Amino acid sequence: MALKTFEQYIASLRRMRPNIYKWDKLIEDVTAHPATRRTVTGHGWTFKAAHDGDLKGRVTTVSHLTGEPISRYLSIVMSPEDMYANSDMKRLMFHLTGTCTGGRCAGWSALNAMFITTHEMDRDLGTDYHQRFLNWLRHAQSEDITISGALTDAKGDRTKKPSEQDDEDFFLRVIEKREDGIVVRGANVMICGVAAANEIFVLPGSAYKEEDAAYCVSFVVPRDIEGLTIVETRHPNDGRDEEDGFDNPVVEGGITQAFLFFEDVFVPNDRVFMCGEHEYTGKAVSYFVMPYRAAIGGCVAGQGDIKIGSAILTARANGLSSKIFKDKLVQMVINNETTYGMGLAAAAKGKKHESGAWICDTLLSNVNKVHVATLPYQTSVLAQDIAGGIGETGCMPSSKDFVSKKYGHLIKKYMRARHSAEARARAARLVEWCTLGSGVPGCMHGGGSPDGAKLFIRATANFDEKAEIARRLAGIEEEMPEPGK
Repeated sequence: MALKTFEQYIASLRRMRPNIYKWDKLIEDVTAHPATRRTVTGHGWTFKAAHDGDLKGRVTTVSHLTGEPISRYLSIVMSPEDMYANSDMKRLMFHLTGTCTGGRCAGWSALNAMFITTHEMDRDLGTDYHQRFLNWLRHAQSEDITISGALTDAKGDRTKKPSEQDDEDFFLRVIEKREDGIVVRGANVMICGVAAANEIFVLPGSAYKEEDAAYCVSFVVPRDIEGLTIVETRHPNDGRDEEDGFDNPVVEGGITQAFLFFEDVFVPNDRVFMCGEHEYTGKAVSYFVMPYRAAIGGCVAGQGDIKIGSAILTARANGLSSKIFKDKLVQMVINNETTYGMGLAAAAKGKKHESGAWICDTLLSNVNKVHVATLPYQTSVLAQDIAGGIGETGCMPSSKDFVSKKYGHLIKKYMRARHSAEARARAARLVEWCTLGSGVPGCMHGGGSPDGAKLFIRATANFDEKAEIARRLAGIEEEMPEPGK
């Protein structure tokens, strides 16, 4: 069933066991519930695009395992061109949905990370993880499943290792090994797009040592597996995600985040890709963040395009030419293309792994992550500045007031400018949506924190080499090594 249709995707979610909660109530149908329907619709665009003559080539590729057409979200990156295409696809998805499709994005990074990591474990340790992974990936591609990636543990006391916590469950761990699989307990938190996913791909959240071997685990499970309880955490923008009219921009997407509680969940061996191999946890995390932090430049550039467009529309609605704001608009473009271009550069400067996968450049990927944690916020400020006060939360009546029989005509009268009150309201709401509201992705901590990225940067920047270049150019003959502690 490679390349599902949108209808087949929706049907696959409706067949799943309800195990997601919001507002202390079980969500019976994630495709219809106000807290989850928008993220499902947004992820559904990946399936619509796969069957669209103009878009298909941007969201699909050919499986290196089967030679069949597959979603790029289920592909292994084998070349820099694959990474370019992935960045382009993520920018496109923002144009189509207005927001993030993280239930496929993080899952794609997870499967690419474990493709490489399992290859290395099998090579060094004689395990059969890689073959397990390939068998699962063929299944995932043939069913065109949607995968959410999960790495973030609850963590507890940040000054202590997993095994030192006063509650062992603060980090997801293996509590029992059986002949046919493992049993896990713990939590993953702030996981994106789970409501839109068919399966969840779990990776270790950090590099661990031998004493924390129980926490060195990677596996993939159906989203509705027994023992897994999911709580949606995303709070709608002042309740407007449930409203109609211009309060809910006509974007076809929405972000969801969730807490995942694993209460003695059994995972069969054929879905376990790491179990105790602590030496490979750091590599798994690194192989995850490289493609993620490179391609996220495309994500935020896509949303930046929407910020620019909606800001221009608010200016036009007010009767103002965008030329008045040309310096601000140019800066917004610079911000967009900096993150997008840096991601492409990280791909171009990458290298081929012996497994056949392509690894993005570590330094440039992490520099991009730092830019992603700053530049999109600058773009948001500029969009708000151009839009004026009407684009800020709380500065405009709701759509229900807009159509009030008692005073709606007054709102429409005094909100009209060069263009109609409704056009002005819709443009302003879109500014709000993508700068302050439910369309805002996790720029600061999505794919890890900027401080975490800076650790990679410090480790790979090669300061000694730069000092040697400067020493030679300065004509200094004496050695000048870094002083010891």
